[in-house]
Amino acid sequence: MTDPELPVRPDPALEIRMTALHATRGANYWSREPITRMDVVVGAYEDISSAQVPGVTASLVATMPGLVEHRCSIGERGGFIARLRRGTYAPHIIEHVALELQESIGHDVGYGRTRGGDVPGEYTVVFEHVHEGVGVRAAALALDIVQRAFAGTLDSVEPAVTELRALAALPRAAPLRARVLCGITGGALRGETRAELHRLGFGGDDDLVVDVAPGYILQAGLPYSHSDAAIVLDDQPTDVPERYRDPERAARLVSVVGDAVNPGGFVVAPARAWDVQDRVRDAGCRVAVFATDDRISTKDKKVAAAAAWVSDGRVVIEHADGLLERDPLREDTPAAAQVAAALCAFGLSEIEPRVPASPATARGVA
Repeated sequence: MTDPELPVRPDPALEIRMTALHATRGANYWSREPITRMDVVVGAYEDISSAQVPGVTASLVATMPGLVEHRCSIGERGGFIARLRRGTYAPHIIEHVALELQESIGHDVGYGRTRGGDVPGEYTVVFEHVHEGVGVRAAALALDIVQRAFAGTLDSVEPAVTELRALAALPRAAPLRARVLCGITGGALRGETRAELHRLGFGGDDDLVVDVAPGYILQAGLPYSHSDAAIVLDDQPTDVPERYRDPERAARLVSVVGDAVNPGGFVVAPARAWDVQDRVRDAGCRVAVFATDDRISTKDKKVAAAAAWVSDGRVVIEHADGLLERDPLREDTPAAAQVAAALCAFGLSEIEPRVPASPATARGVA
């Protein structure tokens, strides 16, 4: 059963519009691999599906026969075409068209996601690319193709394919290869923690310690390809849109620093932030947990390579060989920065193998 046809067709070129477009090279909120991200607003097409406009499905299938291979959420060949016939919406169609344009020139891509944006009527479309220039241009061309499909004027995509094929022949953007000693993220105290690590003798021209705001990770991904260690100070980002502050999305966002940690490396994470701990462990990292009091639970310690807490005004570090008591906390630096930095410094000296390794492999997230 399809939706009733639309008596009046709003102009899709005016209603379906791009508001932002960029590519990421490092690990990011959506994937460990580079992705293209486009934000679109859909105006009147917020409530107008492909099933309501005659010819949308037929024109897309005729001009892009490879769409039949898209399994989509149905999970079988022809799944996306079934979605088109039942009724799906412009942002989701843009995602699949952008992927198919790249497939048409021989690029092996398949990961894509479409999610609601920061305001009603806005959507975020992300998809993987092999060539950054091709990916960014494929997004804009996919938008044009979908606009024409809804307008009833789509008769060919060959000019788009020809353009992308020419772009693909150009040199690719240099892959992200930068290595840092440690990446630090969280909603607060990043600068203080970085300064504390420097005070402890870590960080410099050869072993950089990088402060990465959650908002930067969301928009651009990590600015480095791999690190020896990472610190997640909290799972409460304050510099991102409201929808990314809910617990599940916030934990995913700050955990991106774990995606770049060398296999077998470690991430310092807060005690009781179990979603963050699980995510960085799933990325192949060991976990070191910290607290600014003495409430380190058995659950925290059970999977931790090391743990640090405060007892009688001092930082105590528990590790495989026993307990290590550090100097008293100072009043000039927040306790969380001191405890997290002390635990990271201990890890870099004692539990980090420091073996160079390739960046982590691909991982898509729903």
